[in-house]
Amino acid sequence: MNNIWQGRLDGEELLFHRIFQRVKEETNYDLISTKDFVLHGFAVDEGVRRNKGREGAKDAPDIIRKNISNFPVIRPDFTLLDFGNITCDGENLEDAQNSLAKNVSKVLLKNGRSVVFGGGHEVTYAHYLGVKTAFPEQKIGIINIDAHFDNREPENGVGPSSGTGFWQIAQGGPINSLHIGIQRNSNTLKLFDTAHQYGMKYILADEIFFENLPSIYQRINDLAESVDYLYLTICMDVFNSSIAPGVSASAYNGIFADAAFMHLYRHILKSEKLLALDVAEVNPLYDIQDRTARLAATLVNEWFMI
Repeated sequence: MNNIWQGRLDGEELLFHRIFQRVKEETNYDLISTKDFVLHGFAVDEGVRRNKGREGAKDAPDIIRKNISNFPVIRPDFTLLDFGNITCDGENLEDAQNSLAKNVSKVLLKNGRSVVFGGGHEVTYAHYLGVKTAFPEQKIGIINIDAHFDNREPENGVGPSSGTGFWQIAQGGPINSLHIGIQRNSNTLKLFDTAHQYGMKYILADEIFFENLPSIYQRINDLAESVDYLYLTICMDVFNSSIAPGVSASAYNGIFADAAFMHLYRHILKSEKLLALDVAEVNPLYDIQDRTARLAATLVNEWFMI
């Protein structure tokens, strides 16, 4: 992947470093150290296909890598280990999800911090499963920044998809989730009802503005205080299509990565309980000038800078 991890070389001293200079391509999970950021690409969009979305997200991980490569390193102790991409053999989504879960659990048991570049939002179930495998007795909180609940029941003959992750998680026991950016015109009443039945808390896209930040902070804090660990997943279709045109399901009325959003987003990242983050649904086939991939890379880099 050396042809992907490239950027402007200003110097070899630490003060000059950019991310591409601090990436180590790795295959040995025993070499992970505490607090290392550990990256997997989930080059899969079989779940998007099953969910009747626009295919192409499987090609996103390397594009996101390219867009994050040149960001400057802010923290002197920053390390990023890249374990490459997980792919899907034919239509066997479940095997790909289990492979990611297995690898994520290895990362977390070594006290690393898990980062995943999707791929479709079927990455959510896989990433969560990895966290739960590592910490089966702990209470896991999930923050889903997304226009959709992704809590639909799998269709007969189709199986799990990019839209079923939270329904699948809920089948394993009580779910502790907060969904931020939910759109009324993107979820049926059935999906709202399912959210209520399972106790999935949510913040509508229309609620995200400066004056409401104290209330949103409190809801984030309430979740964080009630769990042992946090997992954050970001579906890029939560954003307005003008800044995120390259997604599996574009949103003309999506939110913007403005000051209000970035304030609440950084508030989540500052939690000491956060140990896993992914970005999903970047679709290079429909992107314009890498806007969506660049935004996804920027959001991940915010965690690198905390």
